[in-house]
Amino acid sequence: MKIIAVVDEERMITPLEYGNTIVQIDTETGEKKHYQNPGFGSPFQGKERSMMGIISLNPDAIIVKEGVLCPGSYHMSLGKMKYIPVDEEKLDDIEPKLTKLKDSAKEELDFMMYRE
Repeated sequence: MKIIAVVDEERMITPLEYGNTIVQIDTETGEKKHYQNPGFGSPFQGKERSMMGIISLNPDAIIVKEGVLCPGSYHMSLGKMKYIPVDEEKLDDIEPKLTKLKDSAKEELDFMMYRE
Protein backbone atom coordinates (compact mmCIF):
# COMPACT_ATOMS: atom_id res chain seq x y z
CA MET A 1 0.00 0.00 0.00
CA LYS A 2 1.32 3.45 -0.92
CA ILE A 3 0.66 5.88 1.90
CA ILE A 4 1.21 9.65 1.72
CA ALA A 5 2.04 12.07 4.52
CA VAL A 6 2.67 15.81 4.26
CA VAL A 7 5.34 16.92 6.71
CA ASP A 8 7.46 19.93 7.67
CA GLU A 9 11.22 20.02 8.37
CA GLU A 10 10.71 18.30 11.75
CA ARG A 11 8.62 15.56 10.09
CA MET A 12 5.46 16.79 11.83
CA ILE A 13 2.15 16.07 10.10
CA THR A 14 0.91 19.47 8.94
CA PRO A 15 -1.96 21.04 7.01
CA LEU A 16 -1.23 20.46 3.32
CA GLU A 17 0.02 23.97 2.52
CA TYR A 18 2.39 24.10 5.53
CA GLY A 19 4.38 20.95 4.82
CA ASN A 20 7.33 21.37 2.49
CA THR A 21 7.61 17.64 1.77
CA ILE A 22 5.24 14.94 0.55
CA VAL A 23 6.47 11.56 1.80
CA GLN A 24 5.30 8.40 0.06
CA ILE A 25 5.78 5.18 2.01
CA ASP A 26 5.31 1.80 0.35
CA THR A 27 4.29 -0.54 3.17
CA GLU A 28 5.10 -3.63 1.08
CA THR A 29 8.68 -2.73 0.13
CA GLY A 30 9.49 -0.24 2.90
CA GLU A 31 10.63 2.23 0.25
CA LYS A 32 10.22 5.94 1.00
CA LYS A 33 10.13 8.68 -1.59
CA HIS A 34 10.22 12.40 -0.89
CA TYR A 35 8.64 15.01 -3.15
CA GLN A 36 8.56 18.78 -3.00
CA ASN A 37 5.07 19.97 -2.08
CA PRO A 38 3.69 22.15 -4.92
CA GLY A 39 1.31 23.95 -2.54
CA PHE A 40 3.87 24.72 0.17
CA GLY A 41 3.61 28.28 1.44
CA SER A 42 0.89 29.22 -1.02
CA PRO A 43 -1.55 31.64 0.61
CA PHE A 44 -4.16 30.97 -2.08
CA GLN A 45 -5.42 27.43 -2.71
CA GLY A 46 -2.31 25.86 -1.17
CA LYS A 47 -4.17 22.79 0.05
CA GLU A 48 -5.74 22.22 -3.36
CA ARG A 49 -2.35 22.58 -5.12
CA SER A 50 -0.85 20.12 -2.67
CA MET A 51 -3.70 17.68 -3.26
CA MET A 52 -3.20 17.88 -7.03
CA GLY A 53 0.42 16.86 -6.50
CA ILE A 54 -0.59 14.06 -4.14
CA ILE A 55 -3.24 12.69 -6.52
CA SER A 56 -0.66 12.61 -9.33
CA LEU A 57 1.33 10.09 -7.23
CA ASN A 58 -1.65 7.65 -7.22
CA PRO A 59 -1.49 6.82 -3.50
CA ASP A 60 -3.71 4.28 -1.81
CA ALA A 61 -4.12 6.38 1.35
CA ILE A 62 -3.14 9.62 3.08
CA ILE A 63 -2.35 10.17 6.75
CA VAL A 64 -4.60 12.90 8.16
CA LYS A 65 -5.22 14.78 11.36
CA GLU A 66 -7.91 17.35 12.02
CA GLY A 67 -7.13 20.44 9.91
CA VAL A 68 -4.81 18.75 7.41
CA LEU A 69 -7.47 18.88 4.68
CA CYS A 70 -10.00 21.55 3.78
CA PRO A 71 -13.37 20.91 2.08
CA GLY A 72 -11.84 21.54 -1.37
CA SER A 73 -8.86 19.22 -0.96
CA TYR A 74 -11.03 16.57 0.70
CA HIS A 75 -13.56 16.54 -2.13
CA MET A 76 -10.75 16.47 -4.72
CA SER A 77 -9.39 13.30 -3.12
CA LEU A 78 -12.68 11.60 -2.24
CA GLY A 79 -12.90 8.27 -4.03
CA LYS A 80 -9.29 8.47 -5.21
CA MET A 81 -7.66 7.33 -1.96
CA LYS A 82 -8.47 6.29 1.57
CA TYR A 83 -7.79 8.26 4.74
CA ILE A 84 -5.81 7.17 7.79
CA PRO A 85 -6.75 9.40 10.75
CA VAL A 86 -4.04 9.64 13.42
CA ASP A 87 -3.56 11.39 16.75
CA GLU A 88 0.24 11.42 16.63
CA GLU A 89 1.99 14.61 15.56
CA LYS A 90 5.26 13.20 14.19
CA LEU A 91 5.68 10.84 11.22
CA ASP A 92 8.45 9.03 13.12
CA ASP A 93 5.85 7.98 15.72
CA ILE A 94 3.37 6.87 13.05
CA GLU A 95 5.65 4.81 10.79
CA PRO A 96 6.13 1.87 13.21
CA LYS A 97 2.34 1.54 13.42
CA LEU A 98 1.59 1.77 9.67
CA THR A 99 0.93 -1.95 9.23
CA LYS A 100 -1.85 -1.78 11.82
CA LEU A 101 -3.05 1.69 10.79
CA LYS A 102 -3.45 0.82 7.10
CA ASP A 103 -6.11 -1.73 8.06
CA SER A 104 -8.16 1.09 9.60
CA ALA A 105 -8.09 3.27 6.46
CA LYS A 106 -11.45 4.90 5.77
CA GLU A 107 -13.24 5.67 2.51
CA GLU A 108 -14.70 8.90 3.95
CA LEU A 109 -13.94 11.27 6.82
CA ASP A 110 -16.16 12.90 9.40
CA PHE A 111 -16.80 16.56 8.55
CA MET A 112 -14.90 17.67 11.67
CA MET A 113 -11.67 16.36 10.13
CA TYR A 114 -11.72 18.69 7.11
CA ARG A 115 -13.83 21.68 8.17
CA GLU A 116 -12.44 25.21 7.98
